[in-house]
Amino acid sequence: MNQVNLALISLLFLKSSFKNDSFKASNQPIMKRNLILLLLLISTTLITAQQEEETKQIKKVIETFFKGLHQGDSTIMKSTFHKEIKIQTTNNTKEEKKILKTDDVKKLLTGIANKKPENVYLEKLLSYDIKIDGNLASVWTPYEFYLNGNFSHCGANSFQLFNNNGKWEITYLVDMRRRDGCNALKAKK
Repeated sequence: MNQVNLALISLLFLKSSFKNDSFKASNQPIMKRNLILLLLLISTTLITAQQEEETKQIKKVIETFFKGLHQGDSTIMKSTFHKEIKIQTTNNTKEEKKILKTDDVKKLLTGIANKKPENVYLEKLLSYDIKIDGNLASVWTPYEFYLNGNFSHCGANSFQLFNNNGKWEITYLVDMRRRDGCNALKAKK
């Protein structure tokens, strides 16, 4: 139910409270109850609207990050970063050893800026799972990565964001890269 419908229901609810001489002393408890319910409904609607707006802002940050990646524009990517961002990658070696590598942010941005124009990156996000608590947000995005139209790998990204006084910024990013269990490979078979 959208916010306009909730507001209309609230108004009708309030209007019904004033019918049938509801200002009489005998009806004051009903009036008080209806007013409390109306205030609860309005506050719930406002909180939901605020969370929906924050979710949109956070998703926009992630979309902007990938716009920079796809276009090879490190300035766009960097605009989504907090000044103290940490970026890591995890994967398994051929020997099935699990590794975690910390990336140098400047080196990553330089690599994106120097991407050859003939190389086309496409990280296809399969879904977004966004969790928010105050100034902290967590975003989980499973993905498939394609290089020049050819499937390369799949995995998931885990973003941590901080609301820096009204601007959501990525403070931490770790991604998992793998080729086993990828839906894109299953579809080819």
